[in-house]
Amino acid sequence: QVELAESGGGLVQPGESLRLACGFLGRSFSTYVMGWYRQAPGKQRELVAQITGGGGTNYVDSVKGRFTISRDVSSNTVYLQMSSLKPEDTAVYYCNAKYILGPVRNYWGQGTQVTVSS
Repeated sequence: QVELAESGGGLVQPGESLRLACGFLGRSFSTYVMGWYRQAPGKQRELVAQITGGGGTNYVDSVKGRFTISRDVSSNTVYLQMSSLKPEDTAVYYCNAKYILGPVRNYWGQGTQVTVSS
């Protein structure tokens, strides 16, 4: 069983930065693909960024060059560093852990609100 807990959301102005953190409580953190998703009002949840156990990353086009995902195996934490934030980045951000070395299992955090507004 895995539990995820996000933190770091808040209200910022356009152009500012914010760092989200997701604590992973469970076993074998390095075997999970970790990701950040977001869901804006009236829109479907979308994948923002993902990082494999080996450190490979991928990003949705709209955040490339602005967001960076990373993971710290010493603290079982995954981060999303967000820079040059735009109003369209406003959403609830969810942490996801995906186990793919056997039957796929997905775990979700409770979400953290990010609001970008002047």
